[in-house]
Amino acid sequence: MIKRILVFTLCILLLFAISLSVHSYFISQPIAFQLWQVYLYHAVAALIVYVSIEGVSRTLPNQAGYAYLALMLFKIGIFVFVFKDSVFENEALTRTERVALVVPLFLFLTAEAIGVAKLLNNQK
Repeated sequence: MIKRILVFTLCILLLFAISLSVHSYFISQPIAFQLWQVYLYHAVAALIVYVSIEGVSRTLPNQAGYAYLALMLFKIGIFVFVFKDSVFENEALTRTERVALVVPLFLFLTAEAIGVAKLLNNQK
């Protein structure tokens, strides 16, 4: 369990560093929010979700999939709450800003889904 969590944490940290660097390099115009904060939120949330699913899969292995779905909804709700002032009060987000919000979401969601899928497949 600890080894899987450490490996997943290392993967998330590498994904965070590489994707934020590449994304920041390609942004040519200023955006209304701090890009590193969006990436940091998704990285921390992915770690929390993975560790939570590790715990749920040990105690209630049949309910781990439902817990993952509930945590996804909770994660998106917290994102909206945390970033409502800097992101969602702007009526017209530019295309660059919209892409800057969606890219980290899908990157970390994909990494998280792969990690959770491997975890759940190894449990069976």
